[in-house]
Amino acid sequence: MTTYKDIHGTQVEVRSDDPSNPVNGQIWYNTTDLKLRGHTVNPVGAWSSGGNMNTARSNVGGAGTQTAGLAFGGAAPPFVGITEKYNGTAWTEVNDMNTARSKVFGHGFGTQTAALVAGGATASDYSALSETFNGTSWAEGNDLNQAREQAGSVSGTTTAGLVFGGQGPPPGMQVSCESYNGTSWTEVNNLNTGRYLLAGSGTLTAGLAFGGDTDPGKKKLNESWNGTSWTEVNDMNTARSELQGFGTATASLAVGGSVPPVSALNESFNGTSWTEVNDISTARASLGSARSGTTTAAVVFGGSSDTAATEEWNAPFGSNQEFDLS
Repeated sequence: MTTYKDIHGTQVEVRSDDPSNPVNGQIWYNTTDLKLRGHTVNPVGAWSSGGNMNTARSNVGGAGTQTAGLAFGGAAPPFVGITEKYNGTAWTEVNDMNTARSKVFGHGFGTQTAALVAGGATASDYSALSETFNGTSWAEGNDLNQAREQAGSVSGTTTAGLVFGGQGPPPGMQVSCESYNGTSWTEVNNLNTGRYLLAGSGTLTAGLAFGGDTDPGKKKLNESWNGTSWTEVNDMNTARSELQGFGTATASLAVGGSVPPVSALNESFNGTSWTEVNDISTARASLGSARSGTTTAAVVFGGSSDTAATEEWNAPFGSNQEFDLS
């Protein structure tokens, strides 16, 4: 029988406390607590139900965190400017956007008190409109250079953001990418592969763009942004569009989408490769998320078919796990 010592070259450590900086896979016995413990860098996360939004909708935009989230716009139907705040338990309606719009599930970022939405679709056309939220109300800002809907964005801030891809006039896929400095939008280097209904994560200087549709064809493509240009890196495991993304360039989640059919898939990216992790409970596409969420604490909401359902993701990164010796 292979023992712990055979694998790791040492016996299980016996000590009176927990180590201050354990490594992945380390196991020890705490004589004070009388517990056998181990340390894992990536324990399995799980989804749980949160409070429903007040207005069920798809194609909804999002910003903030799991305990201070923001949902705005979408299709109820019709297209709406409804804005709701999430406190980790329940949603509360606040002031609407100035212009109702849909197809913004990849167009928003920031915090609950400093958020931005750029582009999307109004009832009549593609939109270039940009609005910022200060925690109370929305104000119109400078427009995008390229009107677009169904685009992706990094999990940026209202002073440092990035929007890419999507569809815009004349009708067709966009490869263009625009950065935001808190005042205006500037065209920067294009994606390598134009697509729409894609997702993104990261920051203005280190981001990702993954999934999407090239019409025809769902994609599992993943591109990395270094602040200047895009580079193709390892693809997702499953090609899909209308998915949601959040996290950093080295620790992201890709949730839901359309394969087809509508999907509950959830994949985690560690900076090198994608791994399938626990699915969301309700399969959905065109869903929103608190875009400043992380691979350890996140929330998604809305999506097809015009649901109000909210789900929270928790994965205690770098935690010590106890083992049952009974």
